[in-house]
Amino acid sequence: MNKMGMSTSATLRNLVFGLAAFALLWTPRAQAIETKAKQAILLDFNTGAVLFEKEPDTRMAPSSMSKLMTVFMLLEALKDGRLSLEDTFPVSKKAWKMGGSKMFVEVDTRVKVEDLLRGIIVQSGNDACIVVAESLGGSESAFAQLLTAKAHDLGMVNSNFMNASGWPHKEHWSTARDLSILARETIASFPEYYHYYSERSFTFNKIRQGNRNPLLFKEMGADGLKTGHTEAGGYGLTASAQRNGRRLIMVVNGLKSVRARASEAERLMEWGFREFGNYDLFRAGDTVLEAPVWLGEAGQVPLIIEEDLIITLKRTARKKMKVTVSYEEPIPAPVVKGTRLATLHISAPESEVHEIPLVAGENVPLLGPLGRLVAAVNYLIWGGNG
Repeated sequence: MNKMGMSTSATLRNLVFGLAAFALLWTPRAQAIETKAKQAILLDFNTGAVLFEKEPDTRMAPSSMSKLMTVFMLLEALKDGRLSLEDTFPVSKKAWKMGGSKMFVEVDTRVKVEDLLRGIIVQSGNDACIVVAESLGGSESAFAQLLTAKAHDLGMVNSNFMNASGWPHKEHWSTARDLSILARETIASFPEYYHYYSERSFTFNKIRQGNRNPLLFKEMGADGLKTGHTEAGGYGLTASAQRNGRRLIMVVNGLKSVRARASEAERLMEWGFREFGNYDLFRAGDTVLEAPVWLGEAGQVPLIIEEDLIITLKRTARKKMKVTVSYEEPIPAPVVKGTRLATLHISAPESEVHEIPLVAGENVPLLGPLGRLVAAVNYLIWGGNG
């Protein structure tokens, strides 16, 4: 038997760690909350852990939440340097005549990009969306094709855009999961512009309009993103909130009223903050384990994790986590730094097992002929422990 009390002849070693505080993200199999929303998803921004979902991949009318995609394209052009906030776009007759929620742009005028940005985000201006679409895409229909292509690039594979505003159209659809992807990408990609989503009101042409996002007016750390409402889609909201360094993203849709949207969104968000927490497990380069090496100049090699591992954990399951490491034994020399040698397994009750690769943290050269001879003799006499 070796020093760890396990047979050196075993082909696969499993090392169990008593790390009660360690866990990994998972999608709960038994969800402890329900919602009146027809479609919903709640996830952790940092880890991507899905805390709750209901029909997340069912096609739905995204209504004005579609404007998140139009704003994404505008922010991308700003970040790339193709536009500045002071640039101006012309207002066409089509944009001026557009119905629904409006920014109240005037035909044959030019509007600053920054005003259009606020007009879409805060005022939900359909007219502002057409101004942006015609300026960036040439026409709204051409711009809609760009929106769909960009959405698919982002991984929003169940989305199709027919216009820039979310105006009802039978072939215009998205899903709760896709909108959560878009929200996460927006926050991650454009931190310098994200503050626009938290503005509570905006005045244009002497007309002041308030942000329709109900969570912005509650003391819960909400700072975005966009509401939506059509007869087909019902009342929806894509929202994000940050509390104690932790950010959640939520999408709800298909609710029956403004009041239901506000109450369900707040309830789900509060549940996510209350029931789950984030924990640091390892930092990139941390040694998880020292594994024995056969016929190496060093008797052991550090097994390291390559990336930071931040975990989302249901608080009630924290003490029930299991962490194991498995690898083929013995590890023969030579060992090349960076070679995958082991797997870290993390599991929790009512969760999937997650596997993270561990790699060699150092080179371990092969022993010379004399060293290999001595090792062979020791193995024959002492069973490998001499």
